[in-house]
This record gives sequence, structure tokens and C-alpha cells, in this order.
Amino acid sequence: MQILPGPKVPSTIQVLNWIFRPMSYLRECAKNYGELFALKLQSNLPPILFVHSPEAMQQVLSNDHKELEAPGDLNSIFEYLLGKNSVISLSGKNHQRQRQLIMPPFHGERMRNYAELIESITTKTINKQPKNQPFNIRNVSQEITLQIMMEAVFGIYEGEQADKLRNLLCEIIEQSSVPWRVSFLYFPKLKDVIGISELWKQQIKKQEKADQLIYQEIQERRKNFDPQRTDILTLLMSSRDEDGQPMNDEELRDELMTLLFAGHETTATAISWAFYWIHKLPEVREKLLAELDSLGENPDSNTIFKLPYLTAVCNETLRIYPVAMLTFPRKVKTPISICGHQLEPGTVIMGSIYLTHQREDIYPEPQKFNPERFIERQFSPYEFIPFGGGSRRCIGLAFAQMEMKLILAKVLKTWSMQLVDTQEIQPQRRGLVTGPNGPINLVIENLRQPASVKLEKATV
Repeated sequence: MQILPGPKVPSTIQVLNWIFRPMSYLRECAKNYGELFALKLQSNLPPILFVHSPEAMQQVLSNDHKELEAPGDLNSIFEYLLGKNSVISLSGKNHQRQRQLIMPPFHGERMRNYAELIESITTKTINKQPKNQPFNIRNVSQEITLQIMMEAVFGIYEGEQADKLRNLLCEIIEQSSVPWRVSFLYFPKLKDVIGISELWKQQIKKQEKADQLIYQEIQERRKNFDPQRTDILTLLMSSRDEDGQPMNDEELRDELMTLLFAGHETTATAISWAFYWIHKLPEVREKLLAELDSLGENPDSNTIFKLPYLTAVCNETLRIYPVAMLTFPRKVKTPISICGHQLEPGTVIMGSIYLTHQREDIYPEPQKFNPERFIERQFSPYEFIPFGGGSRRCIGLAFAQMEMKLILAKVLKTWSMQLVDTQEIQPQRRGLVTGPNGPINLVIENLRQPASVKLEKATV
């Protein structure tokens, strides 16, 4: 049997490194072992292979249903949150069916209907922040994106039930992000430890309460179905597969939770990082404001979406500290050679998005925030992969990009803000994704006057 490169320390040590210092551990492994390395993250299972070169990424992500497959059972760690019917948890024809049912609501024309909603929620939320007092932009971004999820996806607005569900979802998301919660995935017996077991039970009870509210909403909507509504839940209820069959209640619940967890925490984190870099680097902020001000008072959302420098800033934000560190796993079906190693059937492979984005041969000075690199060069889908690739590529990527750009544009055009302090913020694990290792505190100084308005007043 071929011995693959990778750490030789006990699997428990590897798992602890992976849980508590994943990004530095990945960098160390890439430096020591090269383009492919194996980590043993579960004592009862074979090692998982990690790759990060664009060539390997293309081979792994574009090879579905040939030498490689993307079975949903490898994503079972998400089941406790998303359920067995989630598009993430399914395989083969079932996965293809769910993906086809979910895709229609995310077509461009339908998404543009949400632009006004995104800007309205952003304005209301920022207006609640006191002037000249520091606030954590990540908390505010989470509030904005959760409300967008509640209204655009669930179709739930104000009222007691909306408040209950919103609060429960906030608690579930926050608790699922702490390192001890991730430890359950690799050390399942921790759930039986006195003290920790009670925390686990509390988490399950909150999940059950949230599920009850979601099922109530689904049943109420079925009873009083209104095809004129534009929220994604209504569109999912209207979707039909090739046999003319709709989703059942359990499928709807699981896909709603999938969209929530895939689109709330991740987008909020990316927006927070963008605000950090924009306000940390004056030259980036000035160039971005000049581009936004050139659009006039009420720019069209489609025009904002296509702005080259705003797009470059968002792309560089998603590159330097990608929220998702890894692609979804693939499993070898028939023998295949990757990075000079012959891999046997059953081998599990993951692409490291983080390591690909940190490669100096693709991104010179990778630790430097430099939006211009996306102006100067077009990167391939296997060099820049913040949303994954292949059959498991993020369904909501266009919605997330639109949301990120519209929120940034609205805030930057309307309010003048400053970073409270300029200490370095680094990425760290937050549950199954990444986030800042400290608060990103901003302060609102005043409402902005675009340069064009200032010039007009000066002329008069």
C-alpha cells in the first residue's frame, strides 16, 4: 500500500490541531508535505486527503460521476442541523432532484426583486446604531443578513412568531459556532460527559422548538397558499420535479435550514471582513467611494452589482480569508492519479480553498489585501473558489454576491464611519466555517455627502 505524505503524530493530536488552529495547521502541512497530504481526523476511518493546486482542484471538482463522486453521506456532520433531506446531505438522483427544485428562486430576474428589501433592512438596522459610539460590525451584519433570510427566504416579517423564530435561530447559530460544539463531530462520546451532555440537550431542545415554528409556518402557508408571494419558501412550494411532484414538509424544512445556515453566517462574516479592510486601508476606501459616488443618488441595483472596483473588493475579501476553508468531499470510485499519487477506490479527498487562495504562485503577497489583483487578472474557477465547485457548488452564490455588494454600497454611500482601532484581526474557526478572532468595531460619525453634491454646493 502506498504511504501518503502527512503528519505521523497520533490522530487525536491531528484532530485537536484541526479543531483549534485549522488554518495555521493547513499552512504547516502544505509547507512540509506539498501539494497533497493526508490527515487522520477520525481514528476509525482512513485519512482524508487535502489538495490545493489549481490542477488538482480542477481534477477533483470537475470529475464528478467519473473517477470521483460527491456522496452526500460524507456530509453527515451537517445532518443534526440541516436534516437528511438537505441538498447537502443527499447523493445521486436525490441530490440532483433537490438541486433542480431549489435553483429556480435564485435566477437573476427573481433575485433582483430582493434588492429593495436588502437596502431597506440595511438602512433600518444601521439607523438603530448610535452615532459616535463603537459597535461590532459583525453583530450588525448578522442582524441584517438574518432579517433578509427571514423575509426573503422564509417570508416571515413582524409578529410574535417571527420574533420567537428569529431569537431561536440566532441562539442555534451562535452555539453551533463554538469550538466545543465542533469537537462533538470528532469526539462523539463527549456528548455523554456530565455537564457537556446538558449543553447538547439544550441545543437539541432549541432546534426542536425552531422546527415546530417552521412546520407551523409551512402548514399555514399550504392552507392559505398565495402564489403571488415572492419569498423563496413560496417559490419552493410551487416547484415541481420531473414527475410533477412537489417537496414535502420535511424537505421544505431541511432546505430552509440549509439556505439559512449557508447564507446567513457566511455572508455576514464576509461583509464584516469587507468593512474591516475598507476602513483599515484608506486608499481602498477612497477609491471605492469615488466609484460609488459616480453613480449619483439612487443607482440601479444591477449597476451596483457590475461595478468593477466594488466587485474586486468583494472578491479580495472572499479570497484572503475565505469563510469556507474546504470544498465538500469527494470519494474515489475507480483508481485515479492526483499530484503524482495513485489513489484507490474509497479514498476521500477535500480541496483546501484556504490554501489555494494563499498560494504565492497565483496571488503574489497573498497576505496583502489587494483588490487590484482582480482588476489586473481573470482567475480561473479553480484558482478563485470561495463558493466551491462542481456539483456541490453553492446554489446561493449569486444571491450572496448581490447581498454583499448592495449592503456595502448602501452603507458606504450613506454613512461616514471609522475603524475604532487598527489592531490586526485574524481569522479563526467558527463552527464549520471561519470568522474574525476579535470584534471589528466601527463608529458612525455622520451622514455622508457624496463628492458630486459637495462639488455642486461649492460651485453654487
